[in-house]
Amino acid sequence: MTTFAVLYTYTDDHDRRLAVRPEHRAYLEAQPGMLVAGAWAPDEPAGGLLIFRADDRAAVQTIVDGDPYNAAGVISDVQIREWAPPLGPVASALNDKA
Repeated sequence: MTTFAVLYTYTDDHDRRLAVRPEHRAYLEAQPGMLVAGAWAPDEPAGGLLIFRADDRAAVQTIVDGDPYNAAGVISDVQIREWAPPLGPVASALNDKA
């Protein structure tokens, strides 16, 4: 398994995003391999960070494609990046390729 960071940039349609948020959160919570997800702080540009453990980038792309935020059109940009953090108390678990 590999660790992936997903960076979402949201559109300016705040009302639509809020309306879809419960479905978006329930969807993400149900995804195997989802470690943590959340929006940037209010003073940051609208978007969020999601961290997944998955077999490959295609598996993460499938999750992103099925996200209710994607279907609602409130995501303007997605970046999926393989992530191998070298430091910190959970780094070794996130870098385990087994």
